[in-house]
Amino acid sequence: MSYRPYQQIERRKSRQIHVGRVPVGGDAPITIQTMTNTLTTDAAATIAQIRLSELAGVDIVRVSCPDEESTAALAEIVREVNVPIVADIHFHYKRAIEAARAGAACLRINPGNIGSPERVREVVRAAREHGCSIRIGVNAGSLERHLLEKYGEPNPDALVESALEHAKILQDHDFHEFKISVKASDVFLAVAAYQQLAEVCDHPLHIGITEAGGARAGTVKSSIGLGNLLWAGIGDTLRVSLSAEPAEEVRVGWEMLKTLGIRHRGVKIISCPSCARQGFNVIATVATLEERLAHIETPLTLSIIGCVVNGPGEALMTDIGITGGGNGRHMVYAAGKQDHTMPADRMVEHIVELVEARAESLQAEIDAQKQAAD
Repeated sequence: MSYRPYQQIERRKSRQIHVGRVPVGGDAPITIQTMTNTLTTDAAATIAQIRLSELAGVDIVRVSCPDEESTAALAEIVREVNVPIVADIHFHYKRAIEAARAGAACLRINPGNIGSPERVREVVRAAREHGCSIRIGVNAGSLERHLLEKYGEPNPDALVESALEHAKILQDHDFHEFKISVKASDVFLAVAAYQQLAEVCDHPLHIGITEAGGARAGTVKSSIGLGNLLWAGIGDTLRVSLSAEPAEEVRVGWEMLKTLGIRHRGVKIISCPSCARQGFNVIATVATLEERLAHIETPLTLSIIGCVVNGPGEALMTDIGITGGGNGRHMVYAAGKQDHTMPADRMVEHIVELVEARAESLQAEIDAQKQAAD
């Protein structure tokens, strides 16, 4: 939480549920999700993909379970990873029951497309018996026929009505461990639907812009939609849906939360776009540092500025700052103050050493504070 009033975000109050050991909603941190794109039946490949996402900082991973072979593989996947798994289920109620038995922490379903009331009852019974929560996943691309006939097209009212109808089905079975999403590929539609839903219920919300596109276009689209919602305090867990590797979705999600000061993880790099004044190749340096520093989880800030116009000012706000200078030497700032110069030919290595040392020091302070609190 920032001490600057203009940086404050007042988060919507919601009930809290759990996805495995991860709390969602209430005062819990906003969590980041992704979804595997391997064949679930290829347990080894799916596990490997989840582990890469874990390294990127994922909190929850969703796995598609379209058939019995997939739910059979789910038990091994759950056993071999360190994050809770959401089983993505459509239409086949038996897959949901199998997934719950296999250790899924959450079932992503639409109660309305599971089938008869008895089938819904069986899914809810399995979820309750095995400690699963449920995500009601409403999507503009698959709205119920009666809502399309009523509204003529997918719109915010239709998405919200669908979500509340599904929620009532679970509530009628006295099941309340669920969250809701109302996704659309259209940013305006998705944001409006989430805003409307947030006003009429206190269920935890899973936010996302579905089918956002490739890495670049999808990141921009998701940032506009999710950034709008997060800034308004809406959202308890999120997924950035990209036609890209799951770990990339996680990294983009973290950048969103870090930018808004909601959660902090790893090195936040502030860098200039570079110009003719730059004392070193800023773009290449930043690209290299992003890769070299990706292993650091401790939150800290690093400014990489090519010249003295904005460098000293940016360094005031970061743990470590670098400003391009002349004669093959560049200035290093520590906690906003000039500390020493470094030679250009060792710049990247020197920065990595400085950041790793600072991260180790900060982590020691964090650990000591936790021990004192305990």
